Amino acid sequence: MQRILHYFPELTDTQVTQFEQLETLYQDWNLKINVVSRKDIDELYLRHVLHSLGIAKFISFRPGTRILDVGTGGGFPGVPLAILFPECQFHLVDSIAKKLKVVDEVVAGLGLTNVKTTHSRVEDINEQFDFIVSRAVATMPTFVHWVKGKISKAQNNDLKNGILYLKGGDLKEELATYQTATIYDLTTVFEEPFFETKKVVHLPIKYRG
Repeated sequence: MQRILHYFPELTDTQVTQFEQLETLYQDWNLKINVVSRKDIDELYLRHVLHSLGIAKFISFRPGTRILDVGTGGGFPGVPLAILFPECQFHLVDSIAKKLKVVDEVVAGLGLTNVKTTHSRVEDINEQFDFIVSRAVATMPTFVHWVKGKISKAQNNDLKNGILYLKGGDLKEELATYQTATIYDLTTVFEEPFFETKKVVHLPIKYRG
């Protein structure tokens, strides 16, 4: 938790309380429904919460921004971002129902009113969003195909509408066909060794009516 306060010192009292509650909520629910490995539960704030918040180091979502979290698993990056941006709307989607059960309970425990979940494949979500976030659930070409037609036309943020993808490793080959992609190294904002190969990829996607 100290890491979160170190990198995000502007948190309100409510946000601090919500971030503090995350560990207990996830530990309790993970005993019933295993969605996070034991090693990762012990490093929850580093490997999941702070990693998710890496997106917020490169964009501050404006109020009213709509964000889709694809393959959210246990609620990452959607839940930490929803705490940080209470005036934005988050839609968390996963094809595994038991994972969303944990997410729903965590969201209820935190009192978050800006999160909704759907048990579905992303291809079946018939809505549009300003941004689509995810943590490396597929290669970029596959992911782009999944989210086709789901980006809104109206631009409300400093970054152009599109995908914000948390990924690691060498991405040159995977992103070779995406000339408009921008890669942000998380080592430029976080000092922990865990982030040495971690990146945020921003891929603007034009609206297609």
